Amino acid sequence: MSRIWNFSAGPAALPEVVLQQAKEELLDWRGIGAGIMEVNHRGRHFIEVIKETEADLRELLAIPEHYRTLFLQGGATLQFSAIPLNLLVEGRSADYLITGAWSKKAFTEAARLPLTGKIHLAANTEDKPAPAFTRLPEPENIVLDEKAAYLHLCGNETIDGVEIHDDAWLDGVLSSDVPIIADMSSNILSRPLDVARYGLIYAGAQKNIGPSGLTIVIIREDLCEGATGNAPAPISYRIQAENGSMLNTPATFAIYLAGLVFRWLKEQGGLARMAEINRAKAAKLYAAIDGSFYRNHVAPPCRSNMNVPFNLPTPELEAEFVRESEAAGFMGLIGHKSVGGIRASIYNAMPTEGVEALILFMADFMRRRG
Repeated sequence: MSRIWNFSAGPAALPEVVLQQAKEELLDWRGIGAGIMEVNHRGRHFIEVIKETEADLRELLAIPEHYRTLFLQGGATLQFSAIPLNLLVEGRSADYLITGAWSKKAFTEAARLPLTGKIHLAANTEDKPAPAFTRLPEPENIVLDEKAAYLHLCGNETIDGVEIHDDAWLDGVLSSDVPIIADMSSNILSRPLDVARYGLIYAGAQKNIGPSGLTIVIIREDLCEGATGNAPAPISYRIQAENGSMLNTPATFAIYLAGLVFRWLKEQGGLARMAEINRAKAAKLYAAIDGSFYRNHVAPPCRSNMNVPFNLPTPELEAEFVRESEAAGFMGLIGHKSVGGIRASIYNAMPTEGVEALILFMADFMRRRG
């Protein structure tokens, strides 16, 4: 069976070599006579896996010693509630930047919780009519609350294709004592990251880390230890850290697969090398879009290297593009249901050859239908 080019936004493609290793080890991991998903999560075999996985993640991201790494469940969406319940105390506020659909969801979820502090909208780049989100806010248009306990943002908007490329983007806006909380579900591990600029980073696994079912939280120790008692135990950072991410049974197979992905990333040359590859892939695809009858609406400095949404002249042509692409061996190119259009997600596991194949298909489709 030949594999298709998988441009799905998440769950997304995994490196084929990782899937092959998981296949080989499915029934017998390292000669123990059982697969890793079958063993006790508190036994020595899985403890070995989770320790190796954490060590490789810390090496890849150069995570400072005073940060804790948690392997949780519930997806990034659960963190929309977990963050304010853990970090927002009475008399304080929480600032939110809305730059796309996912940061809007994070703000909306936090605002509906019965919290002792308040949720404050610091900036919103939503424009109407669609496309709604096409840029990042100008620093002078970000209004921060002087009582803010943290500032929440989304590093890469998976649906809208807006990305913050520079960790130092907010340096001129924030005071040094306001922790930045970043949803990096769709761009984590795509480039080197200055973890020390952030108070907390979280990411659902199903884009650049591994399969769905696992959520990574990287949190500064003082925030972890000072977490409020308002969060239920399964989403309490302090309690989960005290229990080594095993207050309850963790997503063992997802953690194992994430570990295989981390090792694969190290073998590729690490995140600096992945950043070079990802920038080159994205540049090729945007070049194919610009100057053609395809349209990407995001301001060029804010264009995502991971998720490339674009439109054709009519919805009818977009539907035909999806049908023909599937027949030609491509998958996952239909845009998110909330915005329509086309979206190509080109995460780490998408090789350059896949992007080049898509570009050739796009050129042929335009020649025939443009």
